[in-house]
Amino acid sequence: MKRLATVTLGIAMLAGVAISATDEAFAAPATGTALPADSVYQLPLQLTDQAGQARDWRTRRGKPQLVAMFYTSCQYICPLIVDSGKAIEAQLTPAQRNRLGILLVSMDPKRDTPAALASVVAKRKLDTARWTLAAPPTDSVRDVAGLLGIRFRQLEDGEFNHTSALILLDADGRILGRTEQVGTRPDPEFVALVRKTVGS
Repeated sequence: MKRLATVTLGIAMLAGVAISATDEAFAAPATGTALPADSVYQLPLQLTDQAGQARDWRTRRGKPQLVAMFYTSCQYICPLIVDSGKAIEAQLTPAQRNRLGILLVSMDPKRDTPAALASVVAKRKLDTARWTLAAPPTDSVRDVAGLLGIRFRQLEDGEFNHTSALILLDADGRILGRTEQVGTRPDPEFVALVRKTVGS
């Protein structure tokens, strides 16, 4: 697992993001606290989920999140990303699972309609109380990927070459760590970090 002692990934991008007064109000929860400067939620991002509901991803603030990028027509690596999320969940107590959100962001929003996302949810039996599969606007995909440190390239046949990682965010959207070990056997060090983050 690659730990990030200080979050520098994508901060240069965030420095160029203009946050309007409306955005600032949206980013601040009822407590009135502003977002940390190194929060990924500094990037305004509208996501449309498997139910067809569109929300700014800053509504996920307040709960730690496991975040990854994927696309629904992927036949090999992306199913392993789902396996990874499920394997990490299996290492947590029910109370810990309830304190963690899992967000899969599509890198193929043109094809990943709510129906396509919902099909994966149903096929993989994902609990939507914790799992959200969502597509950003097409012109936001590279911004999200750059922020999360995901590299991808679309091929002529419409498929993608991409790196695969699960990124752990704290409740304010700061990157705590990442793992590129995907599959049914999760990285023990990363699982320990997730447990520490969500509490006992």
